[in-house]
Amino acid sequence: MLFVDGAPEAIGPYCHAMRSGPFYFLSGQTPLDPETMQLVGDTIEEQTGQVLYNISTVLNGLGLGLIDVVKTTVYLQNMADFPGMNEVYGKIFEGHRPARTTIEVARNPLGALVEIECIAEADD
Repeated sequence: MLFVDGAPEAIGPYCHAMRSGPFYFLSGQTPLDPETMQLVGDTIEEQTGQVLYNISTVLNGLGLGLIDVVKTTVYLQNMADFPGMNEVYGKIFEGHRPARTTIEVARNPLGALVEIECIAEADD
């Protein structure tokens, strides 16, 4: 079980990440501000940016970066938000294109518009 300083605290009985061989499996991140533990933003663009910031924080705490992500799963509350999420996602990943699945869900934790989980691979 791995916990990373600077990332939002888990809101349940789970850790930020688990390692199996060269792979890190990151728990889903929502757009929580790590300091206030409140949702950030009212738009899908704002919330996607915060989610990916939180993922970056966890990855950095593990000695990894977004370039090490091999797979993401995106959970959208409304598939109509796909274009806005996709625009921010593409900018933040800066041309890196991990495999991805996007799913519309009835509800995300805390009413978030988006939650993203990922798998990253370490080179060590």
